[in-house]
Amino acid sequence: MQLPLVLLLLSLPGCLSIQGPESVRGLEGGSVTVRCDYKPRWETYRKWWCRGAYWELCRTLVRTTGSQLEVKRDRVSIGDNQSHHFLTVTMEKVRQNDTDTYWCGISKTGRDLGAPIRVTIEPEGTLLTTLASMLSRRTTNGHAGVSSVSYSRNRYILLVFVKVPILLILVGVVLWLKGLSNDSLST
Repeated sequence: MQLPLVLLLLSLPGCLSIQGPESVRGLEGGSVTVRCDYKPRWETYRKWWCRGAYWELCRTLVRTTGSQLEVKRDRVSIGDNQSHHFLTVTMEKVRQNDTDTYWCGISKTGRDLGAPIRVTIEPEGTLLTTLASMLSRRTTNGHAGVSSVSYSRNRYILLVFVKVPILLILVGVVLWLKGLSNDSLST
């Protein structure tokens, strides 16, 4: 009985029309950028970014005008790349109390479309802060010293500082074992 209900909900127009990352992390004092992708038919509709755990009660922080012009309000800006079907929201000078659930959405007649994103701001002085500041100095975006950590940068940190060392250890063990087997064959 529940499967037909799920199929009905998925077939309704607008379901899954906008999607963003499940969560992003940022560093206190830095910036956080979130990208939300939407389906092609929604290019000229107004897009918005709001804060609050419940969509119906969230407070809209910034919204587009329906064009590709970037709109900035306080520490938050939103831009709409209509040719590639995504919107970008940047929160600047983030603080720990900016940690919350946010929504990227599309204004339309009837119920708007939206996708929740959990934004977590890490305090300065954590290991993540140190690693991100090292990485941010290497960026070539012209914003030297700006520590911005997104989902993709967290994955990069995980790769560089966890997965690569484990891989190197495994290669070392294999080479060591191979050396032991060559020594035993030669004696």
